[in-house]
Amino acid sequence: MIVPNISPDTKLPVSEVSTGLRIVGLVLRALLIGTLLVLTAHVSSPQSETIWSAYETPGDLIRLALGLVACLWILFHFFRVPKDAAAYRTWFYLGLVAVPFALICAIAVW
Repeated sequence: MIVPNISPDTKLPVSEVSTGLRIVGLVLRALLIGTLLVLTAHVSSPQSETIWSAYETPGDLIRLALGLVACLWILFHFFRVPKDAAAYRTWFYLGLVAVPFALICAIAVW
């Protein structure tokens, strides 16, 4: 195995992210993830009247448990901030398409 001769003081090139791209990318990302979180929580809620009636049918209990795990996973990713310019660019382009679609789905399901 050949190890390149790189000193520990060598710094990687920093990709600069413009302030506008950072703000718009974060806002679109937050809107999309927040909408997915609300949509998942609503869809996974029991079909009966209250949360305590989820124990009456196994299907409601399984749906509630899977929805809780999915919501926790989405919430975990909500607090992870993108690290480079490419990630902000991706969230910008993805957000422009996915946020309106997610909002339409949330309105239709509600």
